[in-house]
Amino acid sequence: MMKTLRMLVKTALLTLVLAALWAPALAMAQDLTAETVAGSVDATWVLVAAILVLLMQAGFVFLETGTTRMKNAGHIAMKTVFAVGMISLVFWFAGYGLIFGSEGPFIGWGEFFFKPAPTEEGLANSIFFTFQLAFAAVSLSIAWGGFAERAKMSVYLVFSILFGLFVYPVIAHWIWGSGWLADHGKQDFAGSTVVHLTGAMAALAGTLLLKPRIGKYNKDGTPNQIHGHNQVFTTLGVFFLWIGWFGFNAGSTTSAGEGFFGYVAFNTQLAFAAGAVAGLLVSWLAKGKADILAVLNGALGGLVGITASCAFVEPWAAIVIGAVSGLLVYYSMIFFDKIRVDDPVGVLSVHGVAGVWGTLSNGLFAVPALAEYVGVGQGGLFYTGDFSQLWVQTYGVVVSGVYAFVASLILLGIMKLLMGLRVTEEEEIAGLDLSQHGIYGYPEQMKASS
Repeated sequence: MMKTLRMLVKTALLTLVLAALWAPALAMAQDLTAETVAGSVDATWVLVAAILVLLMQAGFVFLETGTTRMKNAGHIAMKTVFAVGMISLVFWFAGYGLIFGSEGPFIGWGEFFFKPAPTEEGLANSIFFTFQLAFAAVSLSIAWGGFAERAKMSVYLVFSILFGLFVYPVIAHWIWGSGWLADHGKQDFAGSTVVHLTGAMAALAGTLLLKPRIGKYNKDGTPNQIHGHNQVFTTLGVFFLWIGWFGFNAGSTTSAGEGFFGYVAFNTQLAFAAGAVAGLLVSWLAKGKADILAVLNGALGGLVGITASCAFVEPWAAIVIGAVSGLLVYYSMIFFDKIRVDDPVGVLSVHGVAGVWGTLSNGLFAVPALAEYVGVGQGGLFYTGDFSQLWVQTYGVVVSGVYAFVASLILLGIMKLLMGLRVTEEEEIAGLDLSQHGIYGYPEQMKASS
């Protein structure tokens, strides 16, 4: 009897131990529904995409330093890191809330001093915040291209704050944050207008107020070529931007389900390829030599052009959009040089002209079924015979571009009156590394050359 009792006690204890061990696992298994797994996968993909977009800042460092002179390299690299830090704080304080706060036609309100929940299922608002922050940082980095080699360090500090409060959030809200252009069905999937055109228009305002670099133009208006110091750096910059662009475009699906992010990535790659090939061919035909910078800028132009339409068009249209972008970039760079607009990095052509074309292309090539799937706007002219979407894209890009330019011009104009924008002639000749930071980015090389 006692032996049987002891056996029963042992069995009961063993059962309790096993229950204690397996209960959490069983509960977890119950929680791991298809829905929760899908939500976790989506959240992971968006966070990875955000990291890829932040990696684009390395691309901007290489691209901008490579296309400018050695004496400014350290300054350019440092201000990129600094500017991302500043825009991050501004975006946390107010930028995110001005975009995605309470609904309104012109600006959002609320969500200031953004505080995410520590834990959330699915796409946590902390992940979405980080993803959107990365876009704002890219737009600011684009703007800095128009300031290169002649702006004071203090300008980067102040305008980072102003751009993050009064320029970028307004346009982002109009199109992505339930603003009036969103209500009209404007298609800009990943930011040809919101990110690229906005940054380019700020760059245009900056370069007009700063005036050309010393030695860029002769008295008769003819331009002098100021070569960048390292084409390998420029190429590496394009490489980093190209890889990061998959987070930019494909990440904007905010979902890994149904494989649609793969379709967006596919279109992105085709446009990049077409832009690079178009840049090579047009420069070869025009000059008799394949211009390295034309190939690189053509590739970037293709990426900018497809950014608005990557989720709305068929692959053949992505190739057309990319190729036309490459051609537009090449000829618009020549045009800006002729009208004496000093654009050291090609921002106005790559991000401005290609951004406009990319946005308008939706009105031509958007597939009705894809527009319905994405849930924004309708099919383009070539599929519907209807100009409606092209009209929305046209006035949307015009109003957005004008606002970004005028707002930036006013803000920078006030800054010019109060604090000045440009370094002195002596400081510019010495280089911003030495004049703004007290040391060269390449101290040994610069010492040897002096």
